[in-house]
Formats: sequence, structure tokens, C-alpha cells
Amino acid sequence: MEFEVVAEGLRFPEGPVALADGSVVVCEIARGTVSSVTPDTAAIEVIAECGGGPNGAAVGPDGALYVTNNGGCFDYIDIGILLPGGVPDTYWGHGAIQRVDLDSGEVATLCTTSDGRELRAPNDLIFDAAGGCYFTDHGLRLERTSDRTGIHYLSADAIASGGEATEVAFPLDAPNGVGLSPDGTRLYAAETHTGRLWEWDVVGSGQVEGRGLLDAKGTLLHGAPGYQLFDSLAVDGEGWICVGTLANGGITAVSPDGSQVEHHPFDDPLVTNICFEGADSHIAYVTASGTGRLLRTTWPRRGLDLSFRA
Repeated sequence: MEFEVVAEGLRFPEGPVALADGSVVVCEIARGTVSSVTPDTAAIEVIAECGGGPNGAAVGPDGALYVTNNGGCFDYIDIGILLPGGVPDTYWGHGAIQRVDLDSGEVATLCTTSDGRELRAPNDLIFDAAGGCYFTDHGLRLERTSDRTGIHYLSADAIASGGEATEVAFPLDAPNGVGLSPDGTRLYAAETHTGRLWEWDVVGSGQVEGRGLLDAKGTLLHGAPGYQLFDSLAVDGEGWICVGTLANGGITAVSPDGSQVEHHPFDDPLVTNICFEGADSHIAYVTASGTGRLLRTTWPRRGLDLSFRA
């Protein structure tokens, strides 16, 4: 796709969020910060020091930014592009959901457990209309072992009271991106290492059901051919699920029924996520994480207004 470079010099950016003032917030995972990018000037400003590995972000009903922090579970290797490596000694031993005040930069940890189990490496999140959020736990992948993890839900009441999350779907293999259909009736999640995109019917706040033989696993919407890994995702205004794709660097867009698949390539093998300006715009922002850039492009479909925006 044709694109322009909005900002560069970011440290493995992900979790882009387009704000109403025209700025774009990104998580700099390798830097441990949430940073703001002003597209017109390419200015980058650190607005919060999260520590660990802030991975995904979304605006909540109170106008604050909510962050999935993987606990610093990746070391990074610079080979001309930045690559995530093994688990460093500085890993927290767990992950967390954090709240970031966009005005003051104050960071508060809200949740580190789900159903009594410590979160391993939360990755991406999406708020529903009820004010709760679904989030994935990517888990740790060591030399000879890999966590079995899933999708969790942090209700609006739990957010307000500092309560724990509940598990929604288990098991998944390194779940990464998560999103909701425009009407909120379907939940999507992408598995990194299998290159698979799953969907569930939403039957209540924090409650989902699959339609396939493996109900807990969900219904397989798309499996990427060849060597492609899936990262985080967003849903556009026509309900297409747009997934950051690794190795075959770009955005893979899957139609709501899974019958059509597009691949939009970019010049970075580690394209991790996408966000949209909103329902009245075709502008999309893409995180090219290996090269540390935020890109802007014209998307073939309009964007989507999320449940909340700051």
C-alpha cells in the first residue's frame, strides 16, 4: 500500500490509538513507555512510564488509556531491525492491566490475576459497550515450553473496584490481537504462531460461545497459509478483521464471513497493528515495529468508531 512515515525512532511501537485531537498514542514496548505522536510534526512525547512491556492500549469509558503490560517478557535484539527475543531476567514474573491518565501520565495497576491465576503476558484489549474489556494473555514461549493461555474479561465493576478478571476462552496458542464486530455480537482473536483467526458469538458481557466442534476454542474464521504469524488486530467499519502480520509483513484483512482475504504489504517484516481515525475517515495508522515507525495510509474501507474515545 502507499503510505507515509508519520514518526520514526520508536522502540518497537504497538497498540496505536487515534485520539480526537489528531494525535496517535502508541506503546513503545522495548522502552516501557506510552508515547504520543503528533502526525503533522512527527513529534514524539513520552506521556507515561509504564515499566515492563506496555503492549496494547485502548481508551476506556472514563477517558483514560488502559494498557496490557506483558511484564517485560521480551528481550530485544538489534540486527538493523529490532526483534523480540527471549525472556530476560528483568521480567516481572507476571503481567498486568494498567490505567494511564492521559493528562497527568499517572500509571495505576488495576489487575494482575484472572480467576485466581497470575496473568503471564497480557497483549491486546478491546472495550465493549458495557465498559468492560476483553484481553488476551499471550503467555511465555521458552526454549522448550510454551504457556497455554486464553482470553479474559475485566468487567466495568472490576475496573472500578480493582477486582480480578475472569477467563472467557481457554486454551489458545499464544493469543495476540483481539477485537469485536461493529455490532458487538462477535469476538475475534488471532493466534501468533499458528497464524489462525478465531471467532466467538458474544452471548453476554464477558461470555462467549463457539459454533464449531471445539466450542471453547471458538470457530476458525481464517488460517494463514505458509509461514505467517499473526499479531494484534482492529476491525474496520465494514466489519473486516485487520490483523498485523509478521514475516509476511503487512496487514491481513479478513471479511466478516471469512470468504475473502486481502494482504496489504508494508516494508517491515514486523507489522504489528493498525488503528483507524474513525467512522468518517479512511485514514489508518500502522505500527511498523521492527523499523520503529508509525505509518499512515488510506484504507480501502472506512474506519470504525470504538466504544470509547478520548
